Order: sequence, then C-alpha cells, then structure tokens
Amino acid sequence: MTETLVMTPTSPPAHVAGTPLVRRTLHDSAYALSAFPLALVAHVVVITLLALGAALSVLIGGVLVVVVAVLVARGFAGLERIRLRTVRSDAVPAPSYLRAGSGDRFWRRTLTPLRDPQSWLDVVWSLVGLLTGTAAFAIALTWWSAVLTGASYWLWERFIPRDGDDKSLADLVGLGESRAADVGLITGIGVVALLTLPLAVRLAALVHSSLASVLLTSRAELQGRVARVEESRESAHRAEAESLRRLERDIHDGPQQRLIRLGMDLGRARIQLGQDPDTAARTLDAAVAQTRAAVEELRALSRGIAPPLLVDRGLVAAVAEMADGQPIPVRVTADVPSGLPLPVETAAYFVVAEALTNVVKHSGAARADVTLVVVDGALQVTVDDDGRGGAAASPGHGLHGLQERLAGVDGRLLLASPEGGPTRLRAEVPLR
Repeated sequence: MTETLVMTPTSPPAHVAGTPLVRRTLHDSAYALSAFPLALVAHVVVITLLALGAALSVLIGGVLVVVVAVLVARGFAGLERIRLRTVRSDAVPAPSYLRAGSGDRFWRRTLTPLRDPQSWLDVVWSLVGLLTGTAAFAIALTWWSAVLTGASYWLWERFIPRDGDDKSLADLVGLGESRAADVGLITGIGVVALLTLPLAVRLAALVHSSLASVLLTSRAELQGRVARVEESRESAHRAEAESLRRLERDIHDGPQQRLIRLGMDLGRARIQLGQDPDTAARTLDAAVAQTRAAVEELRALSRGIAPPLLVDRGLVAAVAEMADGQPIPVRVTADVPSGLPLPVETAAYFVVAEALTNVVKHSGAARADVTLVVVDGALQVTVDDDGRGGAAASPGHGLHGLQERLAGVDGRLLLASPEGGPTRLRAEVPLR
C-alpha cells in the first residue's frame, strides 16, 4: 500500500544565521586594531632575517638563517589563521606543510621548509600584510576615535585652553562661536560615526582578512578539495566492489542454486518419461516453478543493479514502484525537480532501497515514510519507520555500504535510531 504525494518544487527558506551586531562589531574592531602591530612585528622580524640570510648567503649559515625566517613566517601565518576565525563565518583550513621523509638526510630534512610553496606564501604574507594591516588599523582607529570623541567631548571640551585667535570647528563651518554649537557639532559627528561604525570596522577587517585568506588559506582549501575528491573516489571504488561482491553472493545463493536444481529436475524427468509419465509430469511442474522463481530473483537482482524505471521515468516513479512492492504500508512524499543528475538519483534510489530492506527485515515496523526534497542545493532522502530502533551503520553491513556509496558522490548519511524506536535515516546528496 503506497501513498505518493508529488508537490511542485519550491525554493527552501533561506537560513539566516549571524552574530549579533555588537559582538560582530567588537570582533571586527579587535581584529582591525591588532592587525597593524602584529603585521609590523612580522614584517620587521621576517625581513630582518631574510636580509641577514642574504648577506650571509656565501656561508652555510646564511641558508640556515633563511630557513629560520621561513619558519618564523610560518608561525606568524598560523597566528593569523587563528585570528581569521573571528571574522570569517566559515571554517579556516590549515594547510598541510611539506614534511621531511623518514630516510632524508640532514640537509634535505633541514631545507624541507624551503621546498614548500605554502611556506613562501607565508613569507609573502609577512612582508605585504603590513600594507593592509596599516589600512585596517587606520580605518578602525579613525572611527573609534570619532565615536569616543563625540561621546565625551561635552565633558572635557571646557578644559581645552583657548586664546582669542583660536576657532572651534563649529566656527570654521559657520555654526557660530558658542560652546553649544561646538559640542553639538562634535557630538553629531560622533553619532554619525557610531551609526556607521559596524560598516567601517567590517570594511577594515575585510581589507586585511581578504589578503590573508588568499595567501594563507586558499591553498589549504584546494588541498582539502583534492583530499575530498580522492576520498570520494576511494569510497566509490569500495562501494562498487562491495556491490559486486554482494551481487556475486546473491547470484550464487539464489538463481545459481535454482538453475542447478532445474538441471537436475530436467535430467530426472527425462529418465522418468519412459517409466512413469505421471511422476515425470510432476517433476516438470516443479522445474517450471524453479524457472519462475529464478526469473523473479534475477529481476530483483537487476533492479538492484540499474532499475530501468529510474532511467526511464525518474527517481519519484522508481521509488514509488519500490514502495508499492513492500509488505508494509509506505508513504512517499516527493518535492524534487525533474532532470536531477543520474548519479544523484541512483544514489538516492539505493538509499531508499537499502533503508526499506532494513525496515522490513529487522525493524518490525508497521509502516514507513519516505521523503524526497531538495534543500540548499542537496537532495535530502529521509526514511522514517515506527519500528523497534537500534539500527547502526556497522562495517560490513548495508548501512555502512550506503555510507561508502554516498561518500562517492560527496554525500553523507545521518542515522537516529534509539532503542525502542522510532528510526530516522537521512541521506544528503549534493546536486553539483
């Protein structure tokens, strides 16, 4: 019994998450105001060591000083990556630096930092970060000075020594010579600075952090993407190998045994035809039943390899047909656009197939629900049941194989199955 609801695709609500304005402003201010002193120290120390190493380049010690300069620059870069966490909403990856091999000799081991591209990017950061650090510091200091001056000018303005020739800012802009005009103008400037402070310090932080991100994290992000691609490829290979082993086992335990018995029944029937035609007829009937059972098992195996309905009519129709063949009621709710990439549809189909198989075999559930929806650029497949729970993705079992298959398409598997139930299995498959 299957209930299939196919809804018109809708755009998912945007997830708005952010830091409160005051906290964000304080973080940006601290980052921008500390940028200049840290960048100045890094610039002076690294450029001094590099200059010293260049001066001593005719000696062996010059090379060692350059190595020290590179390692110092690496340390300042690591500190900047820590600071970046306060101004970036996403994760700040750390690069994988080149390491010396266990069998490397002294000089090759010592010079390993000089062979690492990221180390030289750290050196560049230590040299040019002073420019953006100075700009960020100047912007933040100017705005905070305006805010604090405007907020307190009324208090200390009276203590400013003046003579007859001194003119206040209010007098210079034509507002008059009175103290009230002067205090009002400076306070107004402070109010404007306060209102624009979040934008100003955010701009200051971005000036410095953008260059830091390019030099200090872009290569690490590339390394991370390469590592994920390699892991996805390995996971896909493992999942494919596991699928082939399971297919071989299923064929050996199912259709192959039936075909062997079919051959034995046909051989026995040929002998019985001349001696006992009635017994031969019953043997042939049993052989026909074996043939039908073998065909059904082969059809089931072929659906597990590449269901034709999935290719011909899409994911929703294939899942609906699968759910219709289950011994328990399964409701399918689908809110997905047509024309999804075939690898995405195939991965989602096998998630549903494995989940429903587990529900029927192990959960003792009376019903199940399958939901297909696209959220934030990913296809979410959710299978709920009211069974006894206790499911786990143990190595060598079907759910572990699903994890491997999903990793091959950059997807992930989430499982919530407390003892006593209910169980929720959710797979997320990126559409890219």
